[in-house]
Amino acid sequence: MNTAYLLIGGNLGDRAAYLAEAINQISVQCGRVISTSSIYETAAWGNVNQPAFYNQAVKLVTILSPEALIERLLAIENEMGRVRTEKYGPRTIDLDILMINDIVIDTPTLTIPHPQLHNRRFALLPLHEIAPALHHPVLNKTIHELLLNCLDTLDVQKK
Repeated sequence: MNTAYLLIGGNLGDRAAYLAEAINQISVQCGRVISTSSIYETAAWGNVNQPAFYNQAVKLVTILSPEALIERLLAIENEMGRVRTEKYGPRTIDLDILMINDIVIDTPTLTIPHPQLHNRRFALLPLHEIAPALHHPVLNKTIHELLLNCLDTLDVQKK
């Protein structure tokens, strides 16, 4: 069994409904959802000329390997109408693996832990809500420590 921490988000359509449907699909296709954070709203990161995002962290127990999990998550995105037209562009749903156990993977198709986790308050705040003591295996710090040291100044508000 693997314990995975995901970040789900989106900024098009009924954002809350898309998050709820993503959690449902993750539980059906990927494993058992153990906990979810509150929903957080934040301005877009990277490409600021688009609607604000809703984001939520998910703790998942799964028998899937990291590679199989990302394949399922990408399939869920496609099923939910995700269209990739531009980097950091608007989207109905985005499903990212933040961490899995203490696994470190760096391949052309998958990097775990997520390489930008420590730079993004919109990921750290929801993850901190459900796993503040979670240890980052590369940076050797807890999520709490990463949040305290995060330089990202985007406003992130609990909904």
